[in-house]
Amino acid sequence: MDLLLILTYTALCIAIFKIFKIPLNKWSVPTAVLGGVVLIGGLIFAMNYNHPFSESSRDYFVTTPIVPTVSGRVIEVKVEGGVKVKKDDVLFVIDPEPFQFKIDSIRAQLKSARIDQKRALELVKRGAGSQRAADLSTAQADTLQAQLAEAEFNLSETIVRAPTDGYVAQLALRPGMMAVSLPLRPVMVFVHAEDLYFVGWYRQNSLLRLEVGSEAEVALNGLPGQVFSGKVKSVLPALAEGQIQASGNLINPLAAPFPGRIPVLIEITDPEFRQYVGTVPGGAFGQSAIYSEHFHHVAIMRKILLRMSSWVNYLFPFH
Repeated sequence: MDLLLILTYTALCIAIFKIFKIPLNKWSVPTAVLGGVVLIGGLIFAMNYNHPFSESSRDYFVTTPIVPTVSGRVIEVKVEGGVKVKKDDVLFVIDPEPFQFKIDSIRAQLKSARIDQKRALELVKRGAGSQRAADLSTAQADTLQAQLAEAEFNLSETIVRAPTDGYVAQLALRPGMMAVSLPLRPVMVFVHAEDLYFVGWYRQNSLLRLEVGSEAEVALNGLPGQVFSGKVKSVLPALAEGQIQASGNLINPLAAPFPGRIPVLIEITDPEFRQYVGTVPGGAFGQSAIYSEHFHHVAIMRKILLRMSSWVNYLFPFH
């Protein structure tokens, strides 16, 4: 953009010098150069501050690590990687036999405990048995009943289902593998079918111009030559460089020597973007610009610059 402005100003100066026959001397040439520096510099400074640009913008999506409630050997994988599923569709199945054996064992114990409970209560009625023995038999039966409910729940959890509509990304689970009920050992990653979150990372110098509702435009690297309109949905109030957690360590100011970028959530409202919803993958990279109400006539420069950046995406690196 700065080169384009310089070339435009140079052509304008040449035309003025030719048309009005202004002589080239030590006064006219420096005046034209100085005027160009002031004019072009002022336009660029006004554009950069009032209509900020982020060369680092990305689509973000929410995932859920799938960790089974129970541990066991996987006998069947019902889902395919990248194929959309509905909520409660079966993802995979864990071998249910060990859990069924547990249920059968508890049911047998519970049947015996119920008989013992009935006998103890009959003896109490006849005055031939103690109340404590009846209470113990009742407690034993109730405990086994609770264990049976837990075992039946564990059996139902051998069928792992989709938490919401979405799909499984990069599926590597196969029958015969062990699925372990540990938070640090998820067996697959589930991507929820919801709108992507396009976030532009802006320099802190532009904080006063990052206003909710401002006009915005987005250019994705994967869609060369395309620029989509939108608006600022929110300015996220926290930066990763400033977070702290309760620990035994003191804050080290050198841990983040560079100022962090401000995350700005942009909602793409352009109807033309709908045809690319299934094409643009989550995590797609791009650039974005925000147009504030201040010096709005200068925004045309930023729009031209963003479109030039989008056209450059047609060029592929040479290998």
